Amino acid sequence: MAVSDGFEAFVLEQLEEVGAITSKRMFGGVGLYAGDLFFALLANDVLYLKAGDANRAQLEAAGARPFQPYPDRPAGGGTMKYYSVPVAILEDGDELIRWAKTSVAVAREQRAAPRPRRQPVTSVTPSRSRTRAKPASSSEKPAGRRKRRRP
Repeated sequence: MAVSDGFEAFVLEQLEEVGAITSKRMFGGVGLYAGDLFFALLANDVLYLKAGDANRAQLEAAGARPFQPYPDRPAGGGTMKYYSVPVAILEDGDELIRWAKTSVAVAREQRAAPRPRRQPVTSVTPSRSRTRAKPASSSEKPAGRRKRRRP
């Protein structure tokens, strides 16, 4: 998932009109943030934008492909909600800005959306008893460490 410095600089330059964008290297790729919203990523010198209901159809219609960090996982299990930006859009500054602003809006909406509460995990496990069984008779000694007598 390497990203060349030249590609990162090119994308950041193309996205200047979106506003203050910061890039952070992570896991061999680069995350792009508008303020504190993670809205895009770079991997293998490809720009991927966050997708949602507002833009997924447009991305797919333009030939965008979902980001797959784990392509060997079955049934789309390795895909994420980021779609590649076709080269024609990447080179068309005005269209790229529109796409990027939509992705920022998607990131904002997804953050604001209430998340379903997870049910607490409850499991029944037998507790360990700290008491030892008493010997059957006084002549039997319990297993374990024996005290040494000092002379």
